[in-house]
Amino acid sequence: MEDNRIDTTAVVPATTMEMVPAYEAPVAPVPVPIAVEPAPIYDPATAFAVPEAVATPEALAPVAVTPNGFPPPQPEAVPPIPEFDEEMVHVQRALMNPFPKGAAGTGRMLSSKWAKTAVLLSHPSIAPHIPPTRLYSEANLKTMLDQHSMVVIKPVRGTGGIGLIKISRVDSGYSYTVSSSTRRVSSIGALHHAVKPLQKGRPYMIQKGIHLATIAGRPIDYRVKIVKNGDKWEFRAMVGRVARAGLFVTNLCRGGRQVTSAQGIGRSLPNVSVAAKKQEMRNLTNLSVSLLETHFPGIGQLGFDYGLDKSGKIWIFEVNTRPK
Repeated sequence: MEDNRIDTTAVVPATTMEMVPAYEAPVAPVPVPIAVEPAPIYDPATAFAVPEAVATPEALAPVAVTPNGFPPPQPEAVPPIPEFDEEMVHVQRALMNPFPKGAAGTGRMLSSKWAKTAVLLSHPSIAPHIPPTRLYSEANLKTMLDQHSMVVIKPVRGTGGIGLIKISRVDSGYSYTVSSSTRRVSSIGALHHAVKPLQKGRPYMIQKGIHLATIAGRPIDYRVKIVKNGDKWEFRAMVGRVARAGLFVTNLCRGGRQVTSAQGIGRSLPNVSVAAKKQEMRNLTNLSVSLLETHFPGIGQLGFDYGLDKSGKIWIFEVNTRPK
């Protein structure tokens, strides 16, 4: 007969249960502040560094105390607002701008003229060839016109000479030229109100105007194009551009006429050595390319806009990463 009694001595295996981890709310990342140093005023005629603070009698005087022995309450210190923080924005954006892995000679596009100008001004051998430059504001416009008889304002981003405005200080106030049309105003305030709408909300920069050498009264400048082929940079073009009659811009798309660099230098500055000036432009280009590539890796082609003033000095007006 089958025994149906339960064996109380049998060992029943324990059932294990996997513990569900307790829910933890995600912790928001703590933002890390980015320290931004205020940009200098990029003017080769002035020092780049801010001079160290000088001890004054007021600073060395003993601190006054109240009867209870504690210093009297001081007004809350308000940190000064850097005047040119906006200038660094363009440099920072340019440095963070990703560059495509395109065909050889294409490379990274860098549209900010201010970012490239700031880098070039950091080199002691290149800076003397950059006209004094500032970002546009009414105050900066007044300062620049007080220091220079002529300035040119242009978009921080733009090509083809579009948006350029030439401004001159005249006896009765100021004149400004857009394309071939010139108008006059009597004050800086009136000038600012006249040119501000023409900027169409775009950031602008102010550059000292250079009285260029001319051919038959028309200003001429030079475009030097250089392209990276493998690990070497090669010169592809060095040409002159003569402005159309009545215009101060030389861009071919604005009616400018192309000539060889030798023709341009020889006809505009007959007493200057053509070979020496062309070599000087090549040397400046090579030095600038090395500097720009260090700061903006990935660039594959560059177009330098040069000008020679009436004395023969070479000036770099801007550098393009998509030269035409």
